[in-house]
Amino acid sequence: MASDQTLDTTSRVATLRTFGRVLQRELRAKGWGNPFGYLFILPAMLLYGVFSAWPIFRGFIMSFTDYRFLYPDSRWDFNGIQNFVDMFSDQWIGHGLIISIKWTLLVQPTVIIVSLLLAVLISRVNHGQGFYRWIVYLPTILPIAVTLLMFGQFYNARFGFLNVNLRNLGIDNPPRWLNDTRWALPALAFTDVWRGFGFPTLLFLIGIYNINSEIYEAAAIDGATAWHQFWRITMPLLKPTFLLILVLGSGIAGGTEPALILTSGGPQNATRSIGLYLYQVAFTLGDMRLGYSAAVGLLLGILSALLSLFWFRLLKER
Repeated sequence: MASDQTLDTTSRVATLRTFGRVLQRELRAKGWGNPFGYLFILPAMLLYGVFSAWPIFRGFIMSFTDYRFLYPDSRWDFNGIQNFVDMFSDQWIGHGLIISIKWTLLVQPTVIIVSLLLAVLISRVNHGQGFYRWIVYLPTILPIAVTLLMFGQFYNARFGFLNVNLRNLGIDNPPRWLNDTRWALPALAFTDVWRGFGFPTLLFLIGIYNINSEIYEAAAIDGATAWHQFWRITMPLLKPTFLLILVLGSGIAGGTEPALILTSGGPQNATRSIGLYLYQVAFTLGDMRLGYSAAVGLLLGILSALLSLFWFRLLKER
């Protein structure tokens, strides 16, 4: 009896092994590679699923509900597209979009210009390029709260570094940066430029390093000046890098963290971007309309995707 059970167990193990070998052979034949290799990426896939894919899916479902955090029973009160209809009568949606567009126009071109200039300068340095790359990238790795609080002290109307030096230069009434409707948004935009130019600079450097130096040598022999080499060689060959930077910076909800930490959307809602409004609707205003804020977030995601598609089509054609 025991021998029969042993034979039965042995046959099952042999069957499983045969099945495993056949499955592995079929997967390799269809271009899937070694199936055991997927075990190595399984932890990363689980993390992505739990912390990225599931929140996106849940937010998509939530955008079609009237879920209000203070009323847990409303979690699955589906209301169709009513949240999206309400946006057309919500004046703060249009106001926030205008602020976010102004923010993008202030930040993105400045970041690209500064990053490209620094990348060109660093690429022409003969010694110490690693040190300069580290210095340029340092603002990016600093915690965002630390950076913004530092700039909050920098912009302090009475004792801030900026206004103290302006008074020393003879300007008796310097701007009250974060409390002035004319200066608050540009001041916050400058903080975002400072903490955001490091990564694009490294991307531009990678693009410049990948350009064959023989092209520049041939252009120099033909009499091309440094400016012509930059405009006719460097800029066209950096087109993929420009595309990558523009796509990564295509988020419509810009300006959320600086405004949240430094101004709370003020003064007089001058820095209340669409991203900040979304946050306030979800967590600080009224009965915390998570369903409505999820719908706004879905709209912003669609707009950001369309903007990325625009950059893809534009740079692909040219």
